[in-house]
Amino acid sequence: MPLTLPTTLYRTSLPNFASLTYVSWTIDVFLVSLAAFVLLCATRTTARRQFTTTRLRGPHSTSILTGVGGTLRKARDASVLYEEWAKTFGPVFSAPAGLWSSRIVLCDSRAAAHVYARDTAGYHRPQATRDEIAQAAGHNLLWAEGDVHKRHRRAMIPAFSNAAIRKLTPVFTDAGYKVKESWEILIAESAEKETAVIEVQSCLDSIGIAGFSHDFGALSGARPPVTAFFDRLHERQIAEPSDTRDLLALILPWVSRLPHKDSNLGVEMNRSLGEATRPLLENTRKEKAGESSGGGKEERSIIGLLIKSEGLSEGSEMHMSAEEMKLLIFAGHETTSVALTWMLFRNLHNKNQSAQTKLRESLSVFANSDPSYDQMTNGLPYLDAVITESLRLQAISSVSDFIRVAGENDIIPLSQPIRDAYGSLVNSITVAKGTLISVSPAYMNRSSLIWGSGSREFHPERWLDGDRLPTKAREIQGHRHILSFSDGQRACLGKAFALAEVKVS
Repeated sequence: MPLTLPTTLYRTSLPNFASLTYVSWTIDVFLVSLAAFVLLCATRTTARRQFTTTRLRGPHSTSILTGVGGTLRKARDASVLYEEWAKTFGPVFSAPAGLWSSRIVLCDSRAAAHVYARDTAGYHRPQATRDEIAQAAGHNLLWAEGDVHKRHRRAMIPAFSNAAIRKLTPVFTDAGYKVKESWEILIAESAEKETAVIEVQSCLDSIGIAGFSHDFGALSGARPPVTAFFDRLHERQIAEPSDTRDLLALILPWVSRLPHKDSNLGVEMNRSLGEATRPLLENTRKEKAGESSGGGKEERSIIGLLIKSEGLSEGSEMHMSAEEMKLLIFAGHETTSVALTWMLFRNLHNKNQSAQTKLRESLSVFANSDPSYDQMTNGLPYLDAVITESLRLQAISSVSDFIRVAGENDIIPLSQPIRDAYGSLVNSITVAKGTLISVSPAYMNRSSLIWGSGSREFHPERWLDGDRLPTKAREIQGHRHILSFSDGQRACLGKAFALAEVKVS
């Protein structure tokens, strides 16, 4: 049976074939040719890396093409597999990545902190991942590395400072009231039923108003075009949890450029994001120009703050480009609503009635008034505990692994000695340039080896006294000793924004 491939395969590499409609190869010729080339590349790359990389123990491969990658993606909870392997092989081990290559998995808090601290400088996103980000959302902060990343981040930081988020509190409060009203209507309409189905979409309005001074209308039932593309992404992730193409691209970046049924999804998303953000940017610039001539008003949006600050001082790096606006939606869309959904689910669960009662009691002091920013930030310890525990157990960033490529030879320190592949005890490991390194935030957040017994149980009280946290948990460098907001140079810039949004909602 012939394998039919679209001409997009040759669009960049062989432009002379662009006029062809289809190119047919037989399956056996294609696979043999590809396998020979891949084997040659993988053998050379593996030999080069293993020359200086510490040989480690690890699980056996379950697939020639994807190593254990497919097994991890299909697992209901990959952190359980990581914990089993960490118990068997030690907190740092080698996992087959496919095509006779491997990646080093760090389940050691000190080793993970070392890599996070050197992210964007000594360690970089895989090229295939950067290509996908650029295709879907442009050359923004997520895509950038090294000095370029520093400039992007330095330019954005002021808009996400505590002072800036303080000004956005009324926006979150207003969105919270709208959420409450919409839910009350849904519950009233479902009075004759035992349950009411609630779709949590409040975050898109909060991002729109607080980010762009624009109401996307999510709370009133509107469905912005960009949402359709995120829905398609979710459907694809559910339908194809083990996409061989994506896993192979971590080893061979050019694989990501092969034709695929979703090849144009990133391009379409970029176009949709551009259509949504371009007029917002232009309109906001015009509004700011008019306000500057007429005295202006206090700014209460991220885009407004950045635009208002452009050019205020010589050499100022504060700016807002269309691609950074795309990033705000790309990175923030639905992440807060999903976190809020899990928080509500865990609190409403029958096993957690005591936590729900305590939370209601702690919030009752604001039954007739809204908390100030300071009260919301520092005056609601049990709400903080509930949110942190929910993020620890089920956060968006915990779904996927933190995967990086070593940009240079490095020595990674360990918090405890491990045995290498030869049985020798080592206190650190060496990695060669080009080695794949990964950390599982889900494992670091939930492992019993770090958090002790009950690590997978919802127990907010563990956060009310920092000294109650296990020593290994306190060694994790992320926000509140969890990696839900990542860490290092790529720690979530919108962390304060997201936390304020969840607390008010």
